[in-house]
Amino acid sequence: MRIWLRQTRRRFAATILTLLFAISIGSSAATAAPQRYTLDPSHLSIGFMVMHIGFAKTLGIFKEAKGSFVFDADKPAVSEIDVVINAASVFTNHAARDDHLRNADFLYAEKFPEITFRGTSAAPTGPRTGTVTGDLTLRGVTRPVTLNVTWNRSGAYPFGDKHEAIGISARTTIKRSEFGMTYALAGDLVGDDVEIILEFEAIRQGS
Repeated sequence: MRIWLRQTRRRFAATILTLLFAISIGSSAATAAPQRYTLDPSHLSIGFMVMHIGFAKTLGIFKEAKGSFVFDADKPAVSEIDVVINAASVFTNHAARDDHLRNADFLYAEKFPEITFRGTSAAPTGPRTGTVTGDLTLRGVTRPVTLNVTWNRSGAYPFGDKHEAIGISARTTIKRSEFGMTYALAGDLVGDDVEIILEFEAIRQGS
């Protein structure tokens, strides 16, 4: 009887220690996430493609943007997404075309210098994929847009200060006519569908 009691006490003590350890691990994990990330301007590509007269798609980029978001790797989940793009930074490797894209026929950058995206919701579609829905404001018009997002990698950056980084790919398609850009739609001289391509790395704050 005494032997059984001693063994029971040992098992009970071991169980309590295991539970305390699990609780402490859970608490540290909870405090570690979520984390805020800022876009790394040196590893940021915001591109677009538009069909030109049915022959080929013109590829362009925006050279200047900034933003941040909150990411919880344990779920995974993303929130508080806020991106600002400098409309005048549009670049298609053709100076005259770029000037045209900046004027009132297209981006109207003088009157609307910023293109913004504010995330409103997100949902997972797989272990490393999901959708992010938000409000895109372009030329002063705000419409909902849903991005298909892939979480490529998270971890310590192998160069420099070894900061914690995350890599994301995202895609969506919008209709430019819904944002007031109707120039050359007749005859499909310039396509209405604009494919958006996002490839970026972001730096965890405080890492």
